[in-house]
Amino acid sequence: MNQVSLPVEEPDTAGGLTEAEQVELTVAAVAPGGHCVARVDGQVVFVRHALPGERVLAEVTEVHRAFVRADAVRVLEAAPDRVEPPCPYARPGRCGGCDLQHVAPEAQLRWKTSVVREQLIRLGGLDEAGCDALDVRVEALPGGPLGWRSRVRYAVDAAGRAGLLKHRSHEVVPVDRCLIAHPAIQELPVLTSHSTSWPDADAVEAVASTGGDVTVTASTAGRTRLVSGPERVQERAGGREWILPAGSFWQVHPAAADTLVDAVLELTAPQPGERAWDLYGGAGLFAAALADRVGETGRVTLVEAAGDGVAAARENLRDLAQVEVVAARVETALNRRRITGPVDVVVLDPPRSGAGARVVRDLVATGPRAVAYVACDPAAFARDLRVFTDLGWRLAALRGYDLFPMTQHVELVGLLLPS
Repeated sequence: MNQVSLPVEEPDTAGGLTEAEQVELTVAAVAPGGHCVARVDGQVVFVRHALPGERVLAEVTEVHRAFVRADAVRVLEAAPDRVEPPCPYARPGRCGGCDLQHVAPEAQLRWKTSVVREQLIRLGGLDEAGCDALDVRVEALPGGPLGWRSRVRYAVDAAGRAGLLKHRSHEVVPVDRCLIAHPAIQELPVLTSHSTSWPDADAVEAVASTGGDVTVTASTAGRTRLVSGPERVQERAGGREWILPAGSFWQVHPAAADTLVDAVLELTAPQPGERAWDLYGGAGLFAAALADRVGETGRVTLVEAAGDGVAAARENLRDLAQVEVVAARVETALNRRRITGPVDVVVLDPPRSGAGARVVRDLVATGPRAVAYVACDPAAFARDLRVFTDLGWRLAALRGYDLFPMTQHVELVGLLLPS
């Protein structure tokens, strides 16, 4: 699939189309955020619920100076990759959680691959030949496109009903089931039972861990109370068992943690006696895997800023004497020399916004032989890649994984090496 970039939004409105207007249009390439692009009298329209090549009737949902947004409310000429969304709420004007339920599963992988390639070219400085050499593509994980999400946060409306949000809105859509939720979560009475409505809650979160625990919590004004299940849940990944507070960060796809660990280890090949850093390390998933490879003669330093992540790492890695946990922001730890080289292997797993130029520059200055960059946003990864490239590094390998089927999100693991 071809792909185009989404321009920066500007709140001032102009142009020929108006909000709620319906217009027939022909859809072209995919764009970031689960959209496809079209044009009407020269005006750019980003359309959800569409596929490249389709002729649709679209309803305008937002008008901006440079573009408008719209939903395909009727398909006049369907693309071959169109399927009936399995969820009745994955429709225009309803739940905004799934972007691609109308796209056949294999075509979803091609869609995401196209997005990754375009971001690497537009923001990362690669060309088509460079993407081809890397064999850029997004791979499916085991388990299929439904029933995978092990952590689901439901919003609660004014009537106390739990549901999910509309796209780009705070409006709650009450639902009776979320089909991408783990089966154990789908069976909970969070959504369907009148006796478990939530008049005093702002949000309800359900967790189904890989260790078999199922927990429900409710949040009000930032305070969380346990509704059912254990406060701490067991996860299994990387050949280890992990005990975490139910609300702590963990990968939401049951196969994600092992998939990412395997990719990082294969790409970086840590050796006995080496020094390794796990930056933005959370509970220590990568640190544990690195420690196993570098052995007792090696050294692993984990850096994490969030207090619950630091506590989880210290508890779960206490049997690994070669691991040090540093409670600090990564940029602070590097800039103020809370951690210092030499270092051989670095795992960089920043938040969605990316690591940023400052972290990349300080990291490169320590002289590692390899960096594994784990990214949940292709654009942020591409921007950081450009900084690495400007500093004399290269992207030697790239893996793409569909950790979030039915949505527009994708996970990347890149191997960066000094040139």
